[in-house]
Amino acid sequence: MSSPSVTIYHNPACGTSRNTLALIRNAGIEPTVIEYLKTPPDRSTLESLIARMNIPVRALLREKGTPFAELDLGATHWTDAQLIDFMLAHPILINRPIVVTPWGVKLCRPSEAVLDILPVPQKAPFAKEDGEIVIAANGERVR
Repeated sequence: MSSPSVTIYHNPACGTSRNTLALIRNAGIEPTVIEYLKTPPDRSTLESLIARMNIPVRALLREKGTPFAELDLGATHWTDAQLIDFMLAHPILINRPIVVTPWGVKLCRPSEAVLDILPVPQKAPFAKEDGEIVIAANGERVR
């Protein structure tokens, strides 16, 4: 049986993104990893991801460690198209990680949210980098 096709829009400097990638690999899947700061999505891809996640454009904006405040992106006058323009111009504004699987597309914050669109059993117990247990020794998801 072949592994399902999974893609992660990843930032290796982000702990949540690293934990999400590790959970995908813990399921025995080697995903396509797109380091979106090096290879940002184009407008069509970004719009498609947002639509498939069924979230408002604003829900994908990252504030911490970005030019969000400097660009006054909290102001309500910006249109969705303008917010997408900002994300394309400054990919760091795109929150991460975004995971695409045959079962859905999701902004995986927290990292264990990936389990909702990855209905493949985890192969081993799993703890996040900070030690928080996500998959117990008995294979059960810890909530």
